Amino acid sequence: MTTEPNAADEPDAYERLITLLDEAGARYRVIDHEPEGRTELVSVLRGNPIERAAKCLIAMIKIGKKQTRYALAVVSGDRRVDLQELKTLYGGTYVAFASADRAEALAGSVSGTILPFSFHPDLELVADPALLEHETIFFNAARLDRSLELHTADYVRLAAPRVHPVAQPLAQPLTQPLTQPVAKEPV
Repeated sequence: MTTEPNAADEPDAYERLITLLDEAGARYRVIDHEPEGRTELVSVLRGNPIERAAKCLIAMIKIGKKQTRYALAVVSGDRRVDLQELKTLYGGTYVAFASADRAEALAGSVSGTILPFSFHPDLELVADPALLEHETIFFNAARLDRSLELHTADYVRLAAPRVHPVAQPLAQPLTQPLTQPVAKEPV
């Protein structure tokens, strides 16, 4: 007799990510900080330039009346997701940000902590090329109080995102003072 796996038996998104990175020999650094999920504020806590922060948002794309796809768009922290570009990329007829409940279910973590990785078969990963121009990227690690700095080459190798321009500039550019992050492991 087979049974469905219990959600309690599944590793959480943070554990799953760390296991993936460790098993693949990825170069990363863990950064503990005060709980924060907003990109511009957590970047200050981590001490990273905002353009190296991976902002992760989930969009729902309707294709006709019967098909719905979900895309995890990953863009630089100093930019915003271009929903119309996602709609065009997928040949959609309608696009919007996914509801918080649906986004969290697909991502396996709460809003503000969504990883730039997809572990769900219904969530397609699209990364904006501007984010990938940096040697390393920063993101909340499925927790509000912990982030990672990950070498971009390792991110691309392991996450295997579809790379396509899906970002546009913010209406008003962000300014931020930099502070020193508290690191647990060297990159």
